[in-house]
Amino acid sequence: MKVLVLTGPESSGKSWLAGKLHTEFGGVVVGEYVRHFIEQTQRDTCYADIEHIARGQLQWEDQARATRPELLILDTHLLSNMLWSQELFADCPAWLEQALLEREYHLHLLLSPNQVPWVDDGQRCQPELAQRQQFHLRCERWLRLHRQPLQCIRGDWQQRQTQALQVVRQWLEST
Repeated sequence: MKVLVLTGPESSGKSWLAGKLHTEFGGVVVGEYVRHFIEQTQRDTCYADIEHIARGQLQWEDQARATRPELLILDTHLLSNMLWSQELFADCPAWLEQALLEREYHLHLLLSPNQVPWVDDGQRCQPELAQRQQFHLRCERWLRLHRQPLQCIRGDWQQRQTQALQVVRQWLEST
């Protein structure tokens, strides 16, 4: 099983690109649990929710891993939960980072916030490009610090799709 993670700031195309990659390469896609949580609770999250959200994300991921697909595409993973917790609440449950480091992820596609518009979907909260750029930098720093395999994806929507398809195709063929 090869595990691919899409990560980066909100409104950078993670869910959209996960769908494109699934259409092209198959596999199983795991969505973003926090979206489900917000839809179910019909309220903004608070710090007390972070542990529940992170455990829900892990449960969805584990259920997909248990099916042993050739390709597992994660629309997000605990890095986003960890960084959003720090961003919104200036704190994060200590176990999240260790849980993230204990799992094997074979490739991260880190999506840039540049050159694509921010779209308000009722759950997003970083309309300013500078905010999304900061989040992107925090993702990249963490991934590099922990020597996680990553490929940066940039450009407009068409360029992102072309880059991602090319990177994933080469990655799948080489491993």
